[in-house]
Amino acid sequence: MKKFQTILYYCYSPIANAEQFAATHLTFCKSLNLVGRIIVADEGLNGTISGTTENVAAYMAAIHADERFAKTEFKIDEVDEPSFIKMHCRYKDEIVHSGLKDPNIINPNQRTGKHLEPVEFQKMIKEEDVIILDVRSNYEHNLGRFKNAITLDIENFRDFPEQINELAKYKDKKVLTYCTGGIKCEKASALLLHHGFNDVYQLHGGIIKYGKEAGGEDFDGKCYVFDNRIAVDVNSVNPSIVSTCYSCGVVTPKMINCANPECNEHITQCDACGEELEGCCSVACTTHPRKRQYDGTGYYVKVPQLVNTASK
Repeated sequence: MKKFQTILYYCYSPIANAEQFAATHLTFCKSLNLVGRIIVADEGLNGTISGTTENVAAYMAAIHADERFAKTEFKIDEVDEPSFIKMHCRYKDEIVHSGLKDPNIINPNQRTGKHLEPVEFQKMIKEEDVIILDVRSNYEHNLGRFKNAITLDIENFRDFPEQINELAKYKDKKVLTYCTGGIKCEKASALLLHHGFNDVYQLHGGIIKYGKEAGGEDFDGKCYVFDNRIAVDVNSVNPSIVSTCYSCGVVTPKMINCANPECNEHITQCDACGEELEGCCSVACTTHPRKRQYDGTGYYVKVPQLVNTASK
């Protein structure tokens, strides 16, 4: 067994005084020597954290001991080293930025698509007249996606609501949504139902759980994750690589963030182009005065920003 674990989780559950909770929770996480990224909002929690097996277990036990989060499911990966460098726990107005803040319209605790366990999803995607809908951003599905999935030209999940009219032609079909860990599908499926889609499902636990429980069958490429691993393997049944180098077009499974911090573009880039362009997406970015040093990973620690609570 490896010494460290990285866990991915979310829970839609109302939190009173969420801003204060975020500050207290950060202190708690640091007391366990955890590193990671947690978003706290009035509507719940969304986190990826990493630490020793013992400390991660203590964290999960504490979350489950709180009746607000007792239903939380954790996706657990064994890792050789922590997947983050620092610990951040920030208060925001949503645990996943969608712009869908009105609980009278979208409330994942009241109405979402029908949850499909990985094995159920695995069977259903082979049926005829089924639409497989990827609700993630461009850079995510460019790296990996289910066979025959419909992908959306969106830079962020907050752009998803603008795609409803384009998706309207599928209203009378079975629509199976999926994302990395399931959190985006909670609101995406709810929005589809709100707009009159008749038969909406979602992959429970997302791509990560599907890889663990269904072998990742028919998922092409890798899955983008929001930590310093950047991409993880999913498919152990019929794997393939579908992403190509942004710079030269050669097939590559590697994704980086552009070394120019003012660009920070998520791109797939082969090692040769990475070395030539010093981890940048273009020659222009290599000349930026704040260009970060490329160490071959393409992962950079973000500089903490103050949270603007006045916009709440």
